[in-house]
Amino acid sequence: MRLGLTLSYWDAESLGDNLALAEEADRLGYAVCWAAEAYGLDAATVLATVAARTSRIDIGSAVLQIPARAPAMTAMTAATLDALSGGRFRLGLGVSGPQVSEGWYGVRFADPLGRTREYVEVVRQALRREPLTHAGEHLTLPLPDGPGKPLRLSVRPVRDHVPLYLAAVGPRNLQLAGEIADGWLGVFVSPDFLPDSLAQIRAGWVRADRSDEDTVRFDVAATVPVVVGNDVEACAAPVRAYTALYLGGMGSRTQNFYNALAVRMGFAEEAARVQDLFLARRHRDAAEAVPLEFVAATSLLGPVERITQRLRAYAEAGVTTLSVLPFGARLDDQLGTLQTMAEALAASGVGE
Repeated sequence: MRLGLTLSYWDAESLGDNLALAEEADRLGYAVCWAAEAYGLDAATVLATVAARTSRIDIGSAVLQIPARAPAMTAMTAATLDALSGGRFRLGLGVSGPQVSEGWYGVRFADPLGRTREYVEVVRQALRREPLTHAGEHLTLPLPDGPGKPLRLSVRPVRDHVPLYLAAVGPRNLQLAGEIADGWLGVFVSPDFLPDSLAQIRAGWVRADRSDEDTVRFDVAATVPVVVGNDVEACAAPVRAYTALYLGGMGSRTQNFYNALAVRMGFAEEAARVQDLFLARRHRDAAEAVPLEFVAATSLLGPVERITQRLRAYAEAGVTTLSVLPFGARLDDQLGTLQTMAEALAASGVGE
């Protein structure tokens, strides 16, 4: 198992701290630094800056949002970031949710699996520098009734193949990731529940008749909040607010993929309670309602010895890249967490 870093920036002021974390992760030998986007700062610009400030660590989008860009634009961005980083880019994609897709981008959320499949096909075709043609339900290139013609990417990418990941939560999307992607970007990953998710990914492998080489190289990349301290319950406190945002606020009452995941993991009543409170704008109460059992199952909390044991559990369950989401009031605390995690992985005996 390898370590990664997941950046968490909610405003421009936090970017400097995140760049310092990326530099430290690079120094410590972390495998990859992931950056996300929602409806604030974009991931591509952040990753370009990280690439300029580091020398070894891979940079990855977790994710570039599918409704935000035409697939040809995503291919251009991937080729550019791979060139700027000297072949260190990993392309993570996701459809986001209906609120962001329709409210921010004006793109209908209908048939997210079909749109993702076609989008990935076009991105890969473009990165292979093939003349861009596609006749699907969601994408048509070139348009049949105008002057457009099939074009190919005008630059040669640094690598023949840019690793492509899908962010997936639901069973059908997990199957799609297993079928068409090089890796899976997981959140709220518990070692105890991971076999259920991996079973869906393997179903995708079977459906696509993927080679043994493909499945061995498939990267199970889990983002895991980390808080180091003596008291597990005290360490869980800051993670509860983060969890409540996802279970309660990332989606509508009827369509929240993270809430549905918590239900499948056995927290149906608790997930409903968190969502009710969050949608009532009682955000502090929603955070307090997140059960310790859920946070402890999907995070690394407490003393170093406990975290080391949990790293073994993640590796044994099938995680190949554990991406650290460091919580801490100060930058020094977060930098210390990166160092502690590197030492814990070495002590665990499961590091690559």
